[in-house]
Amino acid sequence: MILVPVKNLASAKQRLSPVLDAAERFALAEAMLADVLTAIAAWRARPAVAVVTSDAVAMGMASALGFEIIEEVENRSETDAIEMATHLCVARGAPETLVLPGDIPLVTSAELEQMAAAVPSQGTLFVPAADGRGTNAVWRRPAALFPLRFGNDSFLPHHAAAEASGLPVVVVKLAGIGLDVDNPSDLAALLGAQRECRTLRLLRSWRMEQRLLPARGA
Repeated sequence: MILVPVKNLASAKQRLSPVLDAAERFALAEAMLADVLTAIAAWRARPAVAVVTSDAVAMGMASALGFEIIEEVENRSETDAIEMATHLCVARGAPETLVLPGDIPLVTSAELEQMAAAVPSQGTLFVPAADGRGTNAVWRRPAALFPLRFGNDSFLPHHAAAEASGLPVVVVKLAGIGLDVDNPSDLAALLGAQRECRTLRLLRSWRMEQRLLPARGA
């Protein structure tokens, strides 16, 4: 099962507060989630999908695409929400889990298919963040092969835990999935992408490139 954890969109992306106000951060988080869910929906051979959230907007977006909602009423951390959902998957007998965040707007169905072609029948596949520190996608077979602990420096601990399982570990670097948006520098990297998506159109409508110039010290 694909698990997409989504915390409260209205309080998302606080680290972008130097360049975006609260309403803009909400709109950005909504647009990024829409891009992620649209890419997943376009992946024809995908596993089942569940959005793990207590956010009403995210629930509505998931329902519109026919995805399951795993309600996370306590709005816990991403790690705790995924662990709760993983336990539910195991209880259902799900053979695998693929965790994708809701803030990777450049993800495409082609990248998802590339992951599916590379994931071992038993073991783990990772897509690291572009800086090599974070984990932007993790596919576990079986579903709870090792516990996940998300954060800015999660990739190396995750990789070590996967290797300790004794099963194959595959690392795939993908430009779209690798770009998550947390800081103003991530917005600049996103604006430099030669791609089209809802999030980029939103940023361009705000003339975000010009607004980022003071933050860059120009």
